[in-house]
Amino acid sequence: MLWRGQRQSENVEDRRGMSGGGLAIGGGLGGIVLLVIALLLGADPRQLLEQSPGEAPSSGTQSSRPINPEEEELKQFSAAVLASTEDVWTDIFRQQGESYRKPTLVLFTDQVRSACGAAGAAVGPFYCPGDEKLYLDLSFFRELQTRFRAPGDFAQAYVIAHEVGHHVQKLLGTMDKVDAARNRMSEAEANQLSVRLELQADFLAGVWAHYAQEKGILEAGDIEEALGAASAVGDDRLQRESQGYVVPDSFTHGTSEQRARWFRKGLETGDVRQGDTFNARDN
Repeated sequence: MLWRGQRQSENVEDRRGMSGGGLAIGGGLGGIVLLVIALLLGADPRQLLEQSPGEAPSSGTQSSRPINPEEEELKQFSAAVLASTEDVWTDIFRQQGESYRKPTLVLFTDQVRSACGAAGAAVGPFYCPGDEKLYLDLSFFRELQTRFRAPGDFAQAYVIAHEVGHHVQKLLGTMDKVDAARNRMSEAEANQLSVRLELQADFLAGVWAHYAQEKGILEAGDIEEALGAASAVGDDRLQRESQGYVVPDSFTHGTSEQRARWFRKGLETGDVRQGDTFNARDN
C-alpha cells in the first residue's frame, strides 16, 4: 500500500504507555472461551468488555515503557489509513446528502478503558459506539502476521477499515437496530444477527478498498493480503484451531468464506446499497 506521503488523520489519540485501570475481562469464563476471544478480530465490546454504562474513559497514568521505533511507523501508517477512510466516507455520505462524523482511533498498550468498559489487548481491535472510537493495540499487527498468518500492510489496513465499518453502521442507525433486536432473541438467533453485522462491516471495508484502489494507493498483492486477513479470522477457522471442532450456532463473526466473500463484494461494487447482509438469502 502506497501510504507514505499521504495525509495522516488528526483524529488519533495516543494512549500508549498509559495504564488503563483495572480490568474485569474473563471473570467466570472458561479457558477455551478466553482463547477464542483472544483470537477474535473486531470483537463486540458490549459482549466482551466490562460493562460500565456512562463511565468516562480514564486518562490513566504514564508508564516508563519505551516506545518502539517500529511502532512509530505503525502509528503513522494507521493515521494514513484512517485519513483515507475519512476521505472515502465523507464523499459517500456527502453524495447521500449526509454529513460524515469522523471517529477517533485510540492507540493503547496492553489495556485500555473506553465508554464501553475496560479491555485488554487480547480482545483485539474493537469499536465502541458509546464514544465513537476505534481501539487498537499496535502489537495486534504482529499477531496478525504470526498467529493469524496474514502478513502485509493491507491486511493491517483491512483491520482498521473493518472497525471504521462499524462506525458507519453506528451513524446509519444499523447498530442500534441490531442491539434492540438481539435483546428479544435467543442466544443462537442473536449470534446470527451479530454475524450479519460483522459481515456488513467486512463489506464496508471492501467499499473503502474499492475507492482506495481507484485513488491508486494499492500495490500488487494488496487485495490478496486483505482477503487473507478476512479469511484468517473466520469463526470456523478460529474455533477449529482453538478447540478442534466448530459450533456454528456460536458463530458471531462469520466463516472464513463469508468474511472474504463480503469484503470482495464491497471491493468489486463500491456500492453501499449492495451490502444488505441482513436480508441476503445466502450469507
